[in-house]
Amino acid sequence: MLLTEVFLVAMLIILVLPYLVWRLGRTDYYAPLVVVQIIMGILLGPGILGRIFPEYHQFIFNAQVVSLLNGIAIWAVMIFVFVAGVELDLVKAWRHRRESAITAGLALGMPLFFGVWAGMLMLTMDGWLGAAGRQWQFVLGVGMSCAVTALPILILLMEKLEILRQPIGQRILRYASLDDIAIWAVLALILMDWERVGRQGLFLGAFVAAAWMYRQFMRRLPEEDRWYVGIIWLAACGFTADWAGLHYMVGAFLAGAVSDQDWFSQAQMDLLRKHLLLTVMPVFFLSTGLRTDWRMGGLAVLAVAALLLFVSVTGKLAGVYMAGRFLRWKRGEAAIIGWLLQTKALIMIIFANVLLDKRIITNETFTALLLMAVVSTMLTIPVVAPKLARIKEMIFRAD
Repeated sequence: MLLTEVFLVAMLIILVLPYLVWRLGRTDYYAPLVVVQIIMGILLGPGILGRIFPEYHQFIFNAQVVSLLNGIAIWAVMIFVFVAGVELDLVKAWRHRRESAITAGLALGMPLFFGVWAGMLMLTMDGWLGAAGRQWQFVLGVGMSCAVTALPILILLMEKLEILRQPIGQRILRYASLDDIAIWAVLALILMDWERVGRQGLFLGAFVAAAWMYRQFMRRLPEEDRWYVGIIWLAACGFTADWAGLHYMVGAFLAGAVSDQDWFSQAQMDLLRKHLLLTVMPVFFLSTGLRTDWRMGGLAVLAVAALLLFVSVTGKLAGVYMAGRFLRWKRGEAAIIGWLLQTKALIMIIFANVLLDKRIITNETFTALLLMAVVSTMLTIPVVAPKLARIKEMIFRAD
């Protein structure tokens, strides 16, 4: 078969299997399509499909096909992260800065603290630290993976629960937005290359100047031109950040973070996110699954994934409960907010992909983190929906 034909067979597998499982299995309540796509990526990876049918796996997902899929995945996830950066509403966060800072700080700090201890425990065993990783990078990376909130997936889940445009939904977005900034700042710190600190300093200095000019230019453009210029800006920021050693994902987030949300139609922004999830993000999920590895043994990976899931969920809930007690929230609010903020899929997967690219973690660590992200996200709606049903009046409290 020609390379094009094999590539299209791979695309058929990527698109058909998750859709059939999602639609025929009616999994939407506990596993939205995006989660099913991630799970199918794991199943189609070398650790499962590759072990059961090694010849077929090697034929379909050969090096050339994987290279093509990776190119699509890189660009897809860069656009997705750019959109997430654009949707940060820092104006509202500043307006409610005391409540937002306390909640976001505790919601991030507690699981980070627990995750750091889990990372230190993992360092006592061989096989988890990447070849190029330093111990502090590994520990901080694992800790932040446990603390991450996936803002784009959180938006999708709150839409499903019909609270996105309600006051509680907007509060949760404020908390998640501040955490999102911290996540990318920590990633930049982890990736800081002291041998290339001059190049990275040059990038950050040039970015500040370029961002000022970009913002002045964008304000003078009609909306249809803003989209095109924004995508050009995204590519430029991704390239220069990667050149500086900070990874193209950091550049993609920065490109979106300095863009104002009101430059773009909210309806078109929502539509772009949905189209990305429909057309190209499944490729990213599959390429993520192709990087999973079970060579250390399934039980070892599952045990570490369970540990990370426990510290992640426990830390997030503990942090939000502390914030609720301090801020005197109504009864039940902390549980709902805590469970929603522990949604991890996608942003944590992107974060872990970067750590794997830089060889800070091994494929086995990546697999454990991926499993933790999937299960934590699958828990969200089944846990939150009954709680919301019991205290519906809380949704309509004053902002």
